[in-house]
Amino acid sequence: MRRTRSFPRAVGLILLSIVAVGPLYWIASSSLKPPAEIISKSPTLIPHEITFEHYDKLFNSSQFSTYLVNSLIAALATVAITVVLAVLGAYGLYRSKAPGRNAVFHTILVTYAFPATLILIPIYGMFSSLGLIDSLVGLVVVNVTFAAPFAIWLLRAFFRSVPKSIEEAALLDGATSMQTLTKVIIPLTAPGIASVSIYAFVISWTEYMFASVLILSDSHRTLPVGLAGIIGQYQIDWGLLLAGATLTAVPVILLFALVGKHFVA
Repeated sequence: MRRTRSFPRAVGLILLSIVAVGPLYWIASSSLKPPAEIISKSPTLIPHEITFEHYDKLFNSSQFSTYLVNSLIAALATVAITVVLAVLGAYGLYRSKAPGRNAVFHTILVTYAFPATLILIPIYGMFSSLGLIDSLVGLVVVNVTFAAPFAIWLLRAFFRSVPKSIEEAALLDGATSMQTLTKVIIPLTAPGIASVSIYAFVISWTEYMFASVLILSDSHRTLPVGLAGIIGQYQIDWGLLLAGATLTAVPVILLFALVGKHFVA
């Protein structure tokens, strides 16, 4: 009876794995195929011949390394700033007894009620007056603006799961509010902070719209914008594009492999 019940679950998990992993495998395996095999009318699951010419061309004949460094700088800066703002903001909203804190909390979430395209032109005008056009600093500011509200909402739920008695015990032992936060609350909410880090990293790593508008020079482009430039008007170098897409996915996959269980929780 148990085997009969578990069979549909096993089939469902297999199908879900194929849907989730299948495209990643296809991109990675195709990046190792010769150009003729990539565009062949008869697709192959396993490359008949493995070649690294696309990766060699990616690093030696394009500015992929520059795009990669820019994306890493923007993503890591976004993660660091978002985590600090989210921890302080969520802790303040949860522990503060000031009137109107719930209104402030809901106001923060209102930012997700408006499509990002509506504020694209105002942000461009504001950043232009501040000298942040064609700057990674401006891109980080935009990424943090969109990542921080959800991060605060997420961490607030984790902070609420920590009993107040633990914090009160630390205060009775002579710890300050900041010491209680850094030495008691943060270690207990580490899974939530890890989740916020993953979310902020993915938001920054995959952001395309603002990066394509705010970044003008090729030397400041991030990976999504740089890879889009590979697609020409009349022809596409599929091998180069597939190799770039494969390497772009690697950091996100590694990040989920390390701390993905916290994000799932």
